[in-house]
Amino acid sequence: MTPADLGALQRAGLTWFPSGQVALRGPLLRLAEACDGAFARLAAAFDADEERHPASLPADRLLRADYLRSFPHQATFPMRMVPEEANIEAFLDGRVLDGDGHVALAELSPVSDLLTPAACYHLFSAHEGEDLVGPLHLTTRNTCFRQEAEYVPLRRLWSFSMREIVCVGSKAEVEGFRQRVRACVDAFLQLIDLPIEWLTATDPFFQPQRNPKHLLQRLQPVKKEATYGGDLAIGSMNSHYDHFGVNFQISRDGEPAHSCCAAFGIERWLFAITDRFGTDPARWPALEDAAVQAAAMTMGARV
Repeated sequence: MTPADLGALQRAGLTWFPSGQVALRGPLLRLAEACDGAFARLAAAFDADEERHPASLPADRLLRADYLRSFPHQATFPMRMVPEEANIEAFLDGRVLDGDGHVALAELSPVSDLLTPAACYHLFSAHEGEDLVGPLHLTTRNTCFRQEAEYVPLRRLWSFSMREIVCVGSKAEVEGFRQRVRACVDAFLQLIDLPIEWLTATDPFFQPQRNPKHLLQRLQPVKKEATYGGDLAIGSMNSHYDHFGVNFQISRDGEPAHSCCAAFGIERWLFAITDRFGTDPARWPALEDAAVQAAAMTMGARV
């Protein structure tokens, strides 16, 4: 991203923090809300129930999901100092901040949570142990955190907004959902004139040569990314098979449930739309109207 590009985004309402975070206001904030509104419209075409979840997940839940063993290098842990008065006083008697702006922490309490790495993990955890009588369609939005080697405004962030649409059910039900939601997204992208390629993705496993799931992804691809400009994944379709059904004891017809999700990174959509159409809001597509039309075209849905 050039300084001129960053300057145009700043005038449109972006504040960039080198820690890999952004603040939004004005036109860019309205565009972000319109993006999320459009994805919520697509979710409504599947009668997906909206859920809201906190900013963190218990570490034991993410261990069961195999996140901690696969992506420890991307994890962010919320920490607090031991709350005893003597420990807090020791912190206050110290430097508090060192010369580089780092907090000079006193003794820390044990860490038992992770900041949310992907919005859908909350959904599988929340529905643990359920025996489904039909396919379960859910949607949620959360602020997600992933450590990266470097950060780029709107393209690669430490904290970002993710909207997901999830189906949990039988293998056939989930496959039907995958096909329908892909058709909805394709129609939506065509209506707003945003060109992408669906590319097979491999998640950035830690030490992939030692992780059997990395080999499985290469042999049986489970993730397709909607890629803008050849290298920016603005959305993804993720087939989990029965992974979460097994690990969270969610069943359908007496068998571990299958699942699939469509995920959208809001800030990356901001980059793609402003790169394609510029930073003048008058040139931006009517996203929510396009989502309604896409759902009607592909599913006959009114949302």
